[in-house]
Amino acid sequence: MRIEIWADVVCPWAYIGKRRLERGLAAWEGEDVEVVWRPFRIDPTAPAGAEPLDELLRDPWVDAELRACAPHLTTEQNRTRVAELAAAEGLGPRWGAGWRVSSGQAHRLIALALREGGPRLQDAVVEGVLHAHFVAAEDIGSAAVLDRVAREAGFPEGGPLLSGDAGEREVRELLLRGRAIGVRTSPTFTVGGRALAGAQEGEAVLEFAAEAARAAERGPARMPEEVERLRLAESLLGAADPLGALTLLAPLLEEHSADRNVLRLAARCYARSAQLGRAERTLADLLAQEPGDAYAHRLMGSVLRRRGEGERAAPHLRLASAMAPEYD
Repeated sequence: MRIEIWADVVCPWAYIGKRRLERGLAAWEGEDVEVVWRPFRIDPTAPAGAEPLDELLRDPWVDAELRACAPHLTTEQNRTRVAELAAAEGLGPRWGAGWRVSSGQAHRLIALALREGGPRLQDAVVEGVLHAHFVAAEDIGSAAVLDRVAREAGFPEGGPLLSGDAGEREVRELLLRGRAIGVRTSPTFTVGGRALAGAQEGEAVLEFAAEAARAAERGPARMPEEVERLRLAESLLGAADPLGALTLLAPLLEEHSADRNVLRLAARCYARSAQLGRAERTLADLLAQEPGDAYAHRLMGSVLRRRGEGERAAPHLRLASAMAPEYD
């Protein structure tokens, strides 16, 4: 049974949730469990260069945003509460992040650890990153810190890999996949298409995972990777992220460039992201295969009209209207 944890390593609940799950696993008597970490960003605008967190917390706007997370507590009271919960899970003795910094590089290292060494190595890297951020109050955007974390976890090649672009595309795609499947908080546990949000007790996570795994076994077979990718891209387009959808579609456009479903979705993404030339070319390819595609004619007419080519748009719009009056 595989549990995927979508979490940000700058989120204290990710570390607390990790400890709770580990405690649950220690007493678990069910089937073997594999835990895999996936990226999530709670602060996507955090800078690559670290900023002292204490200074930032004195900003009234930041204070107001943090208080919205726990309206009945002041920011300091909330930090104290989280520190007490962390201590109860054996985290410390010192607790608290010292820096606001992008977690992007750390997520790359974590993804690379999984790719190069599997879940056990990845877990060791995750532990090292979380400890560095919350217990040692180190800058996890620092190449030196991440290199040390990787070496201590038994992944000496991790630091050098970060000097290039290794893992960047993988993390970008995983972030998009998380958004497409509805991950909205850190941590979120997913099994077999079901999700459980928040740093739940380990027993609750494992009970959820076991039931989700059983439901997945009773349900239909898992769809092929290409179909899943197409559906995730469709979900991102529905969430008003056509560029994210195109990122997920890129491998399909390379490997299945003549597939009508791929072309249709790509054309919609191009049109929604104002890449009108690409939309027109993609629709031309689609209509060459399927001249009777009313939706493609309707979209082609719309694209051409947006490009100021009303005369070329008119025949497509007339055809679409004749074939499918609901497009009027």
